Amino acid sequence: MIANELTYQELAELDKKHFMHPTSPIQQQQENGPAYIFTKGDGIYLEDVHGKKVIDGMSSLWNVNIGHGRKELGIAAMEQMNKLAFSSSFATFSNEPAIRLAAKIAEVTPGDLNATFFTSGGSEANDTAYKLARHYWILKGQPEKKKIISRIKSYHGVAMGATSATGLKPFRDFTNSLAPDFYHTDNFSAKAFEEAVISEGPDTIAAFIAEPVQGAGGVHIAPEEYFKNVRNICDKYNILFITDEVITGFGRTGKYFGIEHYGVAPDLMCFAKGVTSGYAQLGGVVLSEKIYEDFKRLSTGTLLHGYTYSGHPMACAVALKNIEIIENENLIENAKNMGAEMLKGFRWIQGEREIVKNVRALGLMGAIELNSQQSAAGPLAPLIVNEAAKQGLICRSVVFDKMDILVLAPPLSINKQEIDRLVEIIHHAIYQIEQKV
Repeated sequence: MIANELTYQELAELDKKHFMHPTSPIQQQQENGPAYIFTKGDGIYLEDVHGKKVIDGMSSLWNVNIGHGRKELGIAAMEQMNKLAFSSSFATFSNEPAIRLAAKIAEVTPGDLNATFFTSGGSEANDTAYKLARHYWILKGQPEKKKIISRIKSYHGVAMGATSATGLKPFRDFTNSLAPDFYHTDNFSAKAFEEAVISEGPDTIAAFIAEPVQGAGGVHIAPEEYFKNVRNICDKYNILFITDEVITGFGRTGKYFGIEHYGVAPDLMCFAKGVTSGYAQLGGVVLSEKIYEDFKRLSTGTLLHGYTYSGHPMACAVALKNIEIIENENLIENAKNMGAEMLKGFRWIQGEREIVKNVRALGLMGAIELNSQQSAAGPLAPLIVNEAAKQGLICRSVVFDKMDILVLAPPLSINKQEIDRLVEIIHHAIYQIEQKV
């Protein structure tokens, strides 16, 4: 049956019966079936089984940076799979795409970031960073340095360590037991971070982790001096500084990596998503030359951390082709320019619509904050998301901790005409909801 072409209703019933969706309301799925069953993608557009085309205003999960339907990546995957689909990277085995990609990442990352540990995605990258940071201090003879500090409103993934580091409480409340030694401090207060360091004891803290721009928590952009102050505090108290670039990497913010806006470099950097534009599952952690040199000098046995698909040849080949497209088509510059156009459009919407409280963007990461305090309907962003979907735009709402925020992150390949259409749909969707509340 499954081998033959199925009707929408047949697919929907199979979906409800057999597919447990990530980060989705189970009850809604069982009552209504899947919101979309997509069959094609082209540029900034997705098309479902009914032939309906929608603008992918979130790059799916902040990750389809080069846009949908790029055959070059399929060809790169096929060519690599025809030669070597998979081989292990354990026991020092290696393969050419992984070697070339690690070298390329060393070339494009800021500061002296130089050596990459590959994973299958962002949650694994974050968990790896915490384990490497803790193991680093064991090698340095300071095993008591094990605490990880992150920030309120941060999001670092859903593996156990990543969940424990995430500052959005509902994600932590999902489970009844968290990993120990994770702490959270105020969002963009370097002073609060230093106070937490002193309170917990600098000799007990392994690392501080932060997103250069908080994504899933509502696209919160750091003040100009914040990360310079954080870097100084980490240096002062001998704490490793980790940046989570899973969303902000590979051009999303109008620079190769988000932390480059702030003129500092981390000791470790997590990446995923945009490294392959979602065409293959890949992530990783990049270590600074100093940290890597210490690992090489002090590690005498086997590094007992690794994933089956670390350094996957096909995924690494796709990443190399993806990065080539990002560079050859100047998509990072386009993200900067189109991000400015998107923000201009958001500011126009703010001037037109009373329920818009604030707007912000850095590159093609943008947020429209809504004023729903007086609304009997509760948070407005989910209503606007539903209205925008009717008009052909996928976007996302953030309503954690009494926030009411509409977020957008379209593919870096978007053009001015498409930005204008995106802004037009958002404005009309907000207008429609404004009339009802």
